[in-house]
Amino acid sequence: MEQSQSPKFIVYRPARLGATEMRDRARHFFDLLDGRRSVRHFSNEPVPDAVIDNLIRAASTAPSGAHKQPWTFCVVSDPALKHAIREAAEEEERESYNGRMPKEWLEDLAPLGTDWRKEFLDIAPCLIVVFKRAYEPQPDGSKRKNYYVEESVGIACGFLLAAARNAGLVTLTHTPSPMNFLAKLLGRPENERAFLLIPIGYPAENCEVPDLVRKPLDEVLVRYAS
Repeated sequence: MEQSQSPKFIVYRPARLGATEMRDRARHFFDLLDGRRSVRHFSNEPVPDAVIDNLIRAASTAPSGAHKQPWTFCVVSDPALKHAIREAAEEEERESYNGRMPKEWLEDLAPLGTDWRKEFLDIAPCLIVVFKRAYEPQPDGSKRKNYYVEESVGIACGFLLAAARNAGLVTLTHTPSPMNFLAKLLGRPENERAFLLIPIGYPAENCEVPDLVRKPLDEVLVRYAS
């Protein structure tokens, strides 16, 4: 059985910013992410592979339980495979919209104008399918557990969305349920389970998004100070 090795420790001295620059950077980053929207109208213009590679590198810098990095990012640009994913996703979504989802959920979705049709899975130039790794198979056939898998992969996905926004791309977080078909279509091993399906690319020329308003700071921040 594989044994974990003690990590080598290195000196870590990140640059310390002055108060003004720190405030400016924090505000700029907020303004950048405040412009992020979930997009369903994509251009089919290709995105350079090198850009996608660096977005995934950025996502992989996320913290993870015991530094297990329990994620796999599958990048799908093949039109036939994207279409197969669309067909399988629409089959699940059709059932969800026509019986699986409770009335309250459908009522909450109604203002967003969504339905079971997912044409963006064909049109977006790239789909990133994120898998969570429940465990790591060992050479002797045993399984070595990963820790805080949901939390770790969720944070990595957040990093990925922020990195895509920073690169001028748009995304959508798509969660057809159940998502077992993704592992089957992509031939993933049994220790990997689909977590999120992210179409990514440029917005279509006629792209529209709901005019949403985010909660103000005083509704999401509770400060405890002496």
